Amino acid sequence: MTASNAHATPDESPSPDDPRSPDEPSDVVVVRTSGTGAPTWALGSLYEKLVSAGETGGQLGVSIVTQPPGMASPLHVHTREAEAWFILDGTMTYLAGGQLVDLAAGDFIYLPRDVPHGFRTTGSTPVRFLAMAIPGQLLDMYDQVGVPATERRIPDGGVPAADIARWGELGQHYGLRIVGPPIAEAVAEQEHSSST
Repeated sequence: MTASNAHATPDESPSPDDPRSPDEPSDVVVVRTSGTGAPTWALGSLYEKLVSAGETGGQLGVSIVTQPPGMASPLHVHTREAEAWFILDGTMTYLAGGQLVDLAAGDFIYLPRDVPHGFRTTGSTPVRFLAMAIPGQLLDMYDQVGVPATERRIPDGGVPAADIARWGELGQHYGLRIVGPPIAEAVAEQEHSSST
């Protein structure tokens, strides 16, 4: 087994007695070395997949996400997954369950399913975070919304209208429901300024 994108399975071909269909998620050891996660450009951001629901028996999805300053999501809920984010670089303001918090490198947030939440990246540099979905299907949506990235960087041109439309279209399938507007830039910047 090599360290890059390796899957350790007891047998590459399922036995005839294996009750799983070939389309069911497997639960295998996955190793990704730095810079080897499949890159996708979606919603003006870079998503680097570390592990997918299909590799964890549906239990977990993890990506490193890089977003430009000023990026904001609408207030929304996930009816199927909980999310957890660990901030690697940059800053963002998060509204979760009615609480407004400023997050910076080294900070962590856990969002149970059905909790209304939204964020806005703040400051003058991109934000980079480890995004985890439990169970893992939610992060697969960004592969469907976006396109394979040709470079490991934030894409040019902002958020494509086609990505927004596709995100809205796929949201129901992934248990995502929009419940309000994004955090206003002035509110996010005020929160960011008061916490620094």
